[in-house]
Amino acid sequence: VTTNESLSLLACQISIPGMMTTAERDAHFAKTCEKVANAMAGELVDLVVLPELSSIEYSRATFECLDVLAEPLDGPSFQCWQQIAMEYGCHVSYSFARKESSQFYITVAVVNPDGNLVGHYDKIHLAQFGVSMEKEYFTRGQGVFVFDVKGFRIAPIICYDIRIPELSRTLTVDHQADLILHCGAYFRDESFETWHAFVVTRAIENQIFYLSLNRAGADYGKSVLCWPWIDDDSRPVLFSEHCEEFKKITLDKGLLANVRKHYSFLSDRLPTYSDEPVSGLQQDSAKGA
Repeated sequence: VTTNESLSLLACQISIPGMMTTAERDAHFAKTCEKVANAMAGELVDLVVLPELSSIEYSRATFECLDVLAEPLDGPSFQCWQQIAMEYGCHVSYSFARKESSQFYITVAVVNPDGNLVGHYDKIHLAQFGVSMEKEYFTRGQGVFVFDVKGFRIAPIICYDIRIPELSRTLTVDHQADLILHCGAYFRDESFETWHAFVVTRAIENQIFYLSLNRAGADYGKSVLCWPWIDDDSRPVLFSEHCEEFKKITLDKGLLANVRKHYSFLSDRLPTYSDEPVSGLQQDSAKGA
């Protein structure tokens, strides 16, 4: 299968400082926008991607200040990335703490080259293990979000969402996603070592491109992009263990089509498995009786 469709993206594994005031948050915006602009100098991309809560630190101290730091959809985060999107002619996927009425959400939003908000996704599955304490501060989202860039159907999910396989499957099968943008704040706690296994599994079982983007730092890092198929000649793209890194990657729609042609996982699925007969249970029950 051949196709001329390709998508260039800039994946930004950024450092995010501690903050408790809007002045500190806005200073972080300015520095990050400058870094992204510098990374695109001389070679523009179609899509810029930032990690989970790219606007604020992931910590209890910062979450205690959500009344001050959280924003509406058209708040400072949107205004910052709107300028980048319009100046460099790209889409930007960014994440922030969203405030609506008295509730807070962990949100990914996308702005297009015209400066318009394409849509947003509020994190459905809130993490409450390891260093995560999201259920104490945030409300879970409802609904999914997909958008198109240069012939690619793209769906954002957030961190813990990857561990629920039905979400990635639904985005692939029901919403025809070609690329899942999985932004995270993966702290190096007891769950860190299992993270990449989920990325590879979700990419291969759904035969899609899967970008899993973490923030940088001593306790973070090691983002990864996984192709629709992995073998000795096609390995995941790994980012720095800890440092900031702005990595440009080009995705080819033809690769996805070829993988799905040669490995027919998706087309071989049955419509449902709940109606398949179950053997052994009656016999075991009779023995128990």
